[in-house]
Amino acid sequence: MVKKLTNDNSEKGLSFLYNSKVGRLILKPLVANKFISNFVGWVLDRKISCVGIKPFVRKNNIKIDDYEKKRYDSFNDFFIRKIKPEKREIIMDEDVFISPCDSKLIAYKINEKTIFNVKNTAYDVFSLTNNKKISKEFKNGYALVFRLSPADYHRYYFVDDGVVLEKYKINGKFHTVNPIVYDKFEVFKENTRECTLLQTKNFDKLLYIEVGALLVGKINNHDIKKFNKGDEKGFFMYGGSTVIILVKKNIIGLDKKILKNSKFGYETSVKLGEKIAKRL
Repeated sequence: MVKKLTNDNSEKGLSFLYNSKVGRLILKPLVANKFISNFVGWVLDRKISCVGIKPFVRKNNIKIDDYEKKRYDSFNDFFIRKIKPEKREIIMDEDVFISPCDSKLIAYKINEKTIFNVKNTAYDVFSLTNNKKISKEFKNGYALVFRLSPADYHRYYFVDDGVVLEKYKINGKFHTVNPIVYDKFEVFKENTRECTLLQTKNFDKLLYIEVGALLVGKINNHDIKKFNKGDEKGFFMYGGSTVIILVKKNIIGLDKKILKNSKFGYETSVKLGEKIAKRL
C-alpha cells in the first residue's frame, strides 16, 4: 500500500491549526509551552480518558483482537498496548534489514547538502542530529523515515543485534509530524527528539531518531545497552510520531518498491519485522 506524501483531507483539525491565521494564533502557545502537552498527557493518563477508547478503535478500524487482552486504566494505557507476538513476524535472517515498527515509510538518499526535501524544505543531517561528527558518518547513506499515524502500533524495535554507543536528547517544540505542515514548519528540526547511536552486528553503525509530536512529546526509550534483533527499543504515548533511522553508505540495498515509491514522493505502508532491505 502506498500513500502520497501530501495533504490528507481527513486531517481537518491540523489543517485549520497550521493553514489559517486563527489556527496559527491557537497553535503558537501549544508548541511553545510544554505545559499544554504535559496537561494533555496528564488527562490521557486518567481513568476518565477510557471513554475515548471505543470511539478511537471504531474510527481507526483497529483490530483489537490482534492485541493482548487486558483491562485498560486510561487511554494512554490502551494506546501503548502490546501486540500479540504471533501477529508480527520478525524476520531473523542476518542479511535482512527489517522495519522497526508499523508505519508509513519513505526513504531519502543523504547527499552533501540535504538529507531530504519535503514541500521544498531541505533538511540537512546536522540540523536533524545536532551533531557534526555523527552527521559525517552517514554521508551518502540513507535516511529511513517511518511515520506512525495514531492508528498504528506505537512500539518500535531494534533491527539487528548490537550495543548502544551514545544517546542524547534534543529539546524542541512539539509540532505535528503530519505531512500537511512540512511547508509551514521544519518539523524535524523543531520537534523534540531522542538520538541513539548503535553499533550493530550486520549493518555497521545506525542512528535512531525518535521525534515527539504536537500534544505528545513523550518518547519512552528503555534503558538498554546491549540488544538483540526484535527487542523492543521503546514506545510513544498518544499521537502520531516518527522514527528515523540513518544508515551508512553501501550497507543496505533497499526494496525496489520502496525506492520507486520514495522517488516519486510516496510513502509505503510497512509492518514491524518485515523485510525492507538487504545487506550488501
